[in-house]
Amino acid sequence: MERKIGILMSGVTGREGTHQHLLGSILPICAQGGVALPNGDTIMPDPILVGRNEAKLAALSREHDVPRYTTDLDAALGDPYNEVFFDASLTGLRPAMVRKAIAAGKALYVEKPTAGTTEEAVSLYREAAAKGLKNGVVQDKVLYPGLQKLKYLIDTDYFGGIHAVRGDFGYWIFDGFQWPCQRTAWNHVVADGGGMILDMYPHWSYIIGDLFGEIRNTFTTATTCTKRRVNEFGNAYDCDADDTAYSLFELSNGLTIQWHSSWSVRVSRRDLWSIQVDGPRGSAVAGMFECHTLSDAQTPRPVWCPDVTPAIDYLNLWSPMPNRKAYENANKTQWELFLKHVVIDTPFRWNLLVGAKGVQLAERSLQSAKERRWVELEALD
Repeated sequence: MERKIGILMSGVTGREGTHQHLLGSILPICAQGGVALPNGDTIMPDPILVGRNEAKLAALSREHDVPRYTTDLDAALGDPYNEVFFDASLTGLRPAMVRKAIAAGKALYVEKPTAGTTEEAVSLYREAAAKGLKNGVVQDKVLYPGLQKLKYLIDTDYFGGIHAVRGDFGYWIFDGFQWPCQRTAWNHVVADGGGMILDMYPHWSYIIGDLFGEIRNTFTTATTCTKRRVNEFGNAYDCDADDTAYSLFELSNGLTIQWHSSWSVRVSRRDLWSIQVDGPRGSAVAGMFECHTLSDAQTPRPVWCPDVTPAIDYLNLWSPMPNRKAYENANKTQWELFLKHVVIDTPFRWNLLVGAKGVQLAERSLQSAKERRWVELEALD
């Protein structure tokens, strides 16, 4: 039996909403015949595109054969057929949108950050929980193939204990004077909700939490390396949001993690993002798609000698882990998990409280950078 489920997709005309969620997740789920359930039934998503620009919605509808769209959010929320509210709009608009969906009794699935402050993010969780609403936050990166492989190594105690973790994320975003920027202008303006920390630290929160443990303290320094850019309309503007951040995170289990994030760095590694994990029995470097390992048995014995060209090719010592299964799009995988959660109540651990922890890490890290000191992350409940 096919179980249709109406999904309100707010903010879907934006880059993230269009590519990662509509084209990368919902439409492929429809094309494969829905989400299979253990009893042989299927969940079939039926999206309705919601936004403020009717022309953009109509164009998206025509191009991808999505018949339902509207600019009337209230009417769409009032239709009981639409059971799930999804939001990928601007962060500043999200709390008001989510509260409308809570009032309408919808299941909630939203992009991060869920709010601009920890207090409001926790409040959204409490309001949804008080009404007994299923809720989730997009936390897709932990489902990337590289991190799934890394999780396997951790779960099987490949490292023999972990004593060091280093994360390195970023790439060069052009300033727009010679080549167009890859990100829209609001990302680089504080008043518009921009900044590396607010954008990416909610991701680091759940990745570190899922793999290594809860973050309890942050020491962060941040800067704006590229201070002037040209926006998508060809106008020059001043940038005041942080585009580079350096952090130390202390975990509740005693592990200290180093993390570097930047939109003003040129890549000299296998991927735009990497995590290196070291332990007594071996090390691993994971990116979005691959994970390379170097065991204790294969580790050479380097000797520091500045007078002789190194004879060891360090990069080629590492071995790629095999693909033992077919890896799906991470956003699509998480959408399937959430839809199962809504329909048959399977577990879904990335709820609005987990999303609030991501907001908290960003907020406390910004506080640390401003006050130039360690800042504690209090427990949220």
